[in-house]
Amino acid sequence: MDDSDVHPLLACYLERREELMRYFRVRLRSEEAAQDLVQDIYLKITPPPAAPIDNPAAYLYRLGTNLMLDRIKTQRRAGQRDAQWRDAGAGAADWDTADEPRADDALAARQRLAQIVAVVNDLPPAVQEAFRLHKLEGLNHAETAAAMGVSRSSVEKYIMTSLKRILAKVGR
Repeated sequence: MDDSDVHPLLACYLERREELMRYFRVRLRSEEAAQDLVQDIYLKITPPPAAPIDNPAAYLYRLGTNLMLDRIKTQRRAGQRDAQWRDAGAGAADWDTADEPRADDALAARQRLAQIVAVVNDLPPAVQEAFRLHKLEGLNHAETAAAMGVSRSSVEKYIMTSLKRILAKVGR
């Protein structure tokens, strides 16, 4: 795939991915949270919007900021709800709250994981290796590229390929 085939918003994302990581790592004070957020940005722009974006970089930062604020609000509400639940149950000694997910949610998650594993197993070997190193072993793109002996750009393309196939087969 040459650069003319890449949507300008996706090209901007690829070009600024590390900048986005640094930006959100500082704000979230967490490498993992920043990685998740930057990955969520990618998921939101795939497929790219049909309408042209005047300033793709500003769009990416605004999208990321909105996602970050939504995540913070959701976590805050969940914490308040959990605290209210615990407070309401404090008087009832025989009430126990389970920290595990509901059985049907756990089953659905296992089934979805099995689907994802099947998709990953069908990927070309290099794409599979990049996915394993980056997503499962936690290496960043540069470390993955060094481990595989390929360019960072190749790793980014491998990761995008794997994520596109997973989304196409499993959905969100």
